[in-house]
Amino acid sequence: MVQQPEDKLSRRSVVEVEISGLDEEGYGISCSETHALRIGGALPGDTVRAAIDHVALRMAFGHVIRILKPSPMRSKRPPCRVSSQCLGCPLIVMKYVDQAEFKRSFILKQLREYRELGEITVHQLLSPLRLIHYRTTARLVIAGKHSEPYIGIFRRSSHDVFDLDDCPIHHPLVNRVIEVVRRGISKMKVPVYNPRSKMGLLRYLVVRVSESEQKAMVVFVTSERSYNEIHHLGKFVREQLPEVDVVAQNVNSSEGNVIMGPTDHYLTTKHHLTERIGDVALMISPRSFFQVNRDGACLIYAKVKEWAQLTGGEAVLDLYCGIGGIALSLAPEAGKVVGVEVVEAAVADAAKNARLNGISNCTFEAGDAAELLEDLASDGEHFDVVVLNPPRKGCDELVLRRVAALSPRTLIYVSCSPQSLARDLNVLKTLGYCCREIQPVDMFPQTMHVENVARLEKTDKSA
Repeated sequence: MVQQPEDKLSRRSVVEVEISGLDEEGYGISCSETHALRIGGALPGDTVRAAIDHVALRMAFGHVIRILKPSPMRSKRPPCRVSSQCLGCPLIVMKYVDQAEFKRSFILKQLREYRELGEITVHQLLSPLRLIHYRTTARLVIAGKHSEPYIGIFRRSSHDVFDLDDCPIHHPLVNRVIEVVRRGISKMKVPVYNPRSKMGLLRYLVVRVSESEQKAMVVFVTSERSYNEIHHLGKFVREQLPEVDVVAQNVNSSEGNVIMGPTDHYLTTKHHLTERIGDVALMISPRSFFQVNRDGACLIYAKVKEWAQLTGGEAVLDLYCGIGGIALSLAPEAGKVVGVEVVEAAVADAAKNARLNGISNCTFEAGDAAELLEDLASDGEHFDVVVLNPPRKGCDELVLRRVAALSPRTLIYVSCSPQSLARDLNVLKTLGYCCREIQPVDMFPQTMHVENVARLEKTDKSA
């Protein structure tokens, strides 16, 4: 099953292995006599020749260098020619029908970890119209030298940068921006930041695209405020690409892995893009959280609206509301909507978006979710529907308890992590809320990620 040229597995060893499954990050699962193996670019059912990149005590990681026997799931014409080197989209070599079944099976597997969650209906995956060229936001690292800059993503488990050239996942305008910025860095001789020496200027490139406007925002993340180089680079980009409406410099002098710093400096009079999700217009600023797939966001907003079953007089609470997308989509059919978000800048953006859409029955509050829930309960507020849309880690148990204490008739939980969703649904079951159904949405085709919308109803806890 495994052929090794050396007695001891080491970096640069070459092995031939059969792949039995995929782990949660999309690595192919196999084993040698001494190590569990995780092979990037492999699919269940493949037999591959792989090069080992890293060896730990009991685990070794590698990548495919040749497919010896292809899996029945493997696509004959994957849309990316460098997927085995990039590894940013581990499912891109898998037929889409198998991707859809794989994601649904993964959700079911997480639910089976909790005995009380056995009767939930998990629908077939909802897929957006586009399976490639859908990503409208890209956060990319800049490396190398100004004479030969790399703009891309970190290779897995390393600080090496894989240079992205015409990525099939990115919106075409994102790819055009990357190509122009690469030329501009070389032409203007803009110093590229080196994290080892801590010298240089350019650290990251953030690109956002509004599909409704067909315009782009370009944000240069730099190690310090240096107006001259970025001014000329921004001017070059706008001359080459008239679709670029917003150019900003974000200063991040920290040494960690956080991409954006706290300060933006605009090089254009316009400071935001406007995107439309269904009937809602949303202003997008450099640090706004916004879904990277507009089509996928439309599917989620529509499902939340359907399951909320609003008739015009209900009170709705939207926790972790971000810039207000879901709250504003529900407001026209509700009596009132309250949005809660911990990031103050997002709350300010949400209030602007309410004014932009002419919506007056929607208010937003900044603060910790658990604390604001306690305040709402103390004020005697009642809500018919509560929407939860937390970050990947899910909700703290205190938040879930305080949501249940408000006694809404319906909870709608939007999740980007099947693991934390299953955990939280299990907690909510003990608090009197039973999940009836889950609608998976493929917000990120070709990747391991899947969004879920769950509908919960209030039940008798003693039943």
